[in-house]
Amino acid sequence: MAELRSHPRLVRKLQDALGDQICAALDDPAVVEVMLNPDGRLFIERLAHGMVAAGNMAAATAEIIIGSVAHALQSETDDERPIVSGELPIGGHRFEGLLPPVVGAPTFTIRKRASRLFGLEDYATQGLMTADQLAVIRNAIASRLNIVVSGGTGSGKTTLANAVIAAIIAHAPEHRLVILEDTAEIQCVAENAVSLHTSDTVDMARLLKSTMRLRPDRIIVGEVRDGAALTLLKAWNTGHPGGITTIHANSAISALRRLEQLTAEVSHQPMREVIGEAVDLIVSIERTDRGRQVRDVLHVESFSAGQYQTQSYTRKEERHVA
Repeated sequence: MAELRSHPRLVRKLQDALGDQICAALDDPAVVEVMLNPDGRLFIERLAHGMVAAGNMAAATAEIIIGSVAHALQSETDDERPIVSGELPIGGHRFEGLLPPVVGAPTFTIRKRASRLFGLEDYATQGLMTADQLAVIRNAIASRLNIVVSGGTGSGKTTLANAVIAAIIAHAPEHRLVILEDTAEIQCVAENAVSLHTSDTVDMARLLKSTMRLRPDRIIVGEVRDGAALTLLKAWNTGHPGGITTIHANSAISALRRLEQLTAEVSHQPMREVIGEAVDLIVSIERTDRGRQVRDVLHVESFSAGQYQTQSYTRKEERHVA
């Protein structure tokens, strides 16, 4: 399958379908996302520039693109299979395509894989996080605390997680990292690392169970979306500290609530004590009118007396007990 997906003829066919404008956008390091709406309007989002209109595309052209991606992914499209989701063989970018009847006209989004790795210092120098927040994150890495990066769609969770992972590798290059993902987005240059991916028959919970036998020093999960969160938290609590994961939540406190919901999917209770023990730091990043910013860094000390005991480091560098 890998050989088929990387076949030069298949790549050329896909490039021809995408066209010069989209291919140029995918080659542009400033581009974050390419989006086509059902009305045929094309939008491109760039770092520091936001989302701008980029012309129009005929429905027939969009349908050819989605069909070509489906072929590259060894899949098919029809009325019963109107959704195409996966990694493009060009650059490994994430593709989501939809066809009628689930949408009025062919629609797709291409979320680009990061072309260059941002370092934690870049976030501070560009004003995306405060010096205080940077110091807290660096201390967490050195102390092998478990870190959750939270944010909404398109907030830059994975890019920030990659920066934290790079700092982990720089601090402890001897550590063995085991990385688990649904879609390959984590960038890791560690000499001793194993990357695992879910499939139609192997879910995240099953991968986490196998991870325990792979002798990890740190466990990294691209994103927790379901009850596998409880398995991860238990792993972090049983001799595998210093891990990192991302979660879809709009604030640091919301990330704790989201973890409660996910763990309750399998335990039928929110498992607050387990969360309070396993999660040490939540880094909340958001998309604002001024670009992406780390809004809050929340140090989770425990869950006791019916609430999470936390300390917050906000963008104003205010510290308080939440």
